[in-house]
Amino acid sequence: MDTTYLVEISGLILGAMLLLLGGGVWIGVTLLICGFIAMQFAPAGIQIGAAMATNAWSGSASWSLAALPLFIWMGEILYRTRLSDEMFRGLSPWLNWLPGRLIHVNVLGCGLFGAVSGSSAATTAMVAKITLPELRKRGYDETISLGSLAGAGTLGFLVPPSIPMIVYAVAANVSIIQMFMAGLVPAVIVMALYMGAIIVWSLMNPDKSPARAPKTSFANKLRETLNLIPLALLILTVFSALMLGWATATECAAWGVLGALVIAAWQKALTWKSFVESVMGATRMTAMVMLILTGAGYMSIAMGYTGIPNALAAWVDSFHLSPYALIAVLTLMYVLLGCAIDGLSMIVLTTVVVLPMIQQAGFDLIWFGIFLVLMVEMAQITPPVGFNLFVLQTMSGRDSLTVARAALPFFFLLLATVAILTIFPDIVMFLPKMAFPG
Repeated sequence: MDTTYLVEISGLILGAMLLLLGGGVWIGVTLLICGFIAMQFAPAGIQIGAAMATNAWSGSASWSLAALPLFIWMGEILYRTRLSDEMFRGLSPWLNWLPGRLIHVNVLGCGLFGAVSGSSAATTAMVAKITLPELRKRGYDETISLGSLAGAGTLGFLVPPSIPMIVYAVAANVSIIQMFMAGLVPAVIVMALYMGAIIVWSLMNPDKSPARAPKTSFANKLRETLNLIPLALLILTVFSALMLGWATATECAAWGVLGALVIAAWQKALTWKSFVESVMGATRMTAMVMLILTGAGYMSIAMGYTGIPNALAAWVDSFHLSPYALIAVLTLMYVLLGCAIDGLSMIVLTTVVVLPMIQQAGFDLIWFGIFLVLMVEMAQITPPVGFNLFVLQTMSGRDSLTVARAALPFFFLLLATVAILTIFPDIVMFLPKMAFPG
């Protein structure tokens, strides 16, 4: 078909999608409807119903996706333990010497819990339920407390295991383990930038930081740090097996669930009620993700039959954008999308169209996956639909715009991370290439 004609069809499908989303139709159902519309422009002889049934089965029967409900369940179990309380007690004694002091617990705590959660909203809620009351009680500035929590909560997507990483890996047909490895160094960079920003803010606003807490003995610090041992052992066991190739991502997720159940039982937080609640929470989240993936898969097949992704890629290529200019355009596009839809939907909605462009520009798909996860992180703190903003609005009693203003500096730090990783892509690819040479 003519490229211009296909671009016009894609505009029609996009318009239908915006109309459906604006009308409150579920993302998964919207994708199925748009896939059906796209099928009307496919070559004759293709059976629409058979294509949908085949795609729904092949997509949901993927062994790689088996890790998804298990990692979600692991996070749901740990969410119902005393982990966040013990994490605060274990980290806080070591941070009194840093400018900003206990605000750094938000960043380190979200980094640690993100390693067993896979969810940004769950990470934010888990850490906030302990640190917000404690920081408020000790006189810390609420703006920096809320902003650092909103920003650091997004680490639940960048620190493996990450639900968006698994979804992207399946959609782009790349290795989940390599995606997990690629996210480690960028996660450390983001945490370093956040903590650096807190230090600078504290030095510039000394009147907004409470007096330093009394010094405690080294033995007492070690005693409090023992609270972190269960979490540290779980993270170390799961990810050592994953990174050393002893187990697949799905097997590691299963061991992670077992470890989470052991921790919950050891803390006497594992009751029949909490067990059922964790199963139902994981089931709801998994069902939502699988519906979105089914709709996205059907739309991808429909778009592939029409040739729209290649036509759009050729259309963008006709502008002769440099690789950096392409990334700048995509960054702007994803920031705008983040104002309208959630991060997970951004991934499944755009990969079918964007991946041909990315490959044509010479970017590695693993690198682009990390770029996309950072875009999803920005969406988490972008009004009006940023989930982290809703979580902190509920937990702090402030409106979402107040939380969004507090999170704005951390939004720009994520943009700075994108710039760093674009200029120095080997930062992302170092660990995957080291583990999988060639």
